Amino acid sequence: MSILVVDKERCNRCGDCVSDCPSRIIALGDDGPPFIPAEKEQYCIRCQHCLAICPEGAVSIHGHRPEDSRPLLAEALPSLDQVDLLVRGRRSVRQYRHENVEPALVERLLDALACAPTGVNARELTFTVIRDRAILDVLRGRVIAGLADAIKAERLSERNASFASAVIRADSEGRDIVFRGAPHLLVVSAPASTPCPQQDVPLTLATFDLLAQSAGIGTVWCGYLRRIFDAIPELKGLIDLPHEHVYYAMLFGYPAIRYARTVERKGSASIHRVDALTAAG
Repeated sequence: MSILVVDKERCNRCGDCVSDCPSRIIALGDDGPPFIPAEKEQYCIRCQHCLAICPEGAVSIHGHRPEDSRPLLAEALPSLDQVDLLVRGRRSVRQYRHENVEPALVERLLDALACAPTGVNARELTFTVIRDRAILDVLRGRVIAGLADAIKAERLSERNASFASAVIRADSEGRDIVFRGAPHLLVVSAPASTPCPQQDVPLTLATFDLLAQSAGIGTVWCGYLRRIFDAIPELKGLIDLPHEHVYYAMLFGYPAIRYARTVERKGSASIHRVDALTAAG
């Protein structure tokens, strides 16, 4: 059976699916609906552009049907002003309430996150998530113990040993400078063999960042955990994180604080406008 199924009654032969196919494998027959030659099916990257662009809802691909998708209605989409405010108002949250986010909401966010773009539509990401504060509390303790063991065994570089000592000292004073008291953790990872793992991982986390904050959930990028896992790779086993994966972590949960306004960042980025090309070389 072909991976592309076209409803002949609905198809108006507009050719949009043909022209928008990134792999250029869809053809329009002389007197029939669009099709993919059998020898070209292997080149399909499963992007579903053909399903998404069909104005009549006539195209199904790899078992995905238009009736199972959501219509993109202009009135249902956020305005530029709304998205602009969300981006400007996004803050890194380092103070969290002592409660779990509802599992159903976490699952909804992760389900939407699966739509984040990946290079060549590889979609080989793994979402490792801790949904229960009690589990993350255990991870906190195991990480602190792992740092102490590594210092005692003199396994760390001087720089990392100094960092580990600071983490342990802060913990003894009741300050959590790694996990920030957050109830949840999301680690996005991808095999190093995928086309663009270094881009796919942070792009996906940035998407989660905005999704979560639009739902009233605070987030913060967790670079310290990445540093700890890189220094003591066996700690990755605590969450079954594959050693060969490119990864990064994000903490999230309900904020214990509320920011009242955006901040001013005008002029903080250098904008280089190219209005004409210069001579090469």
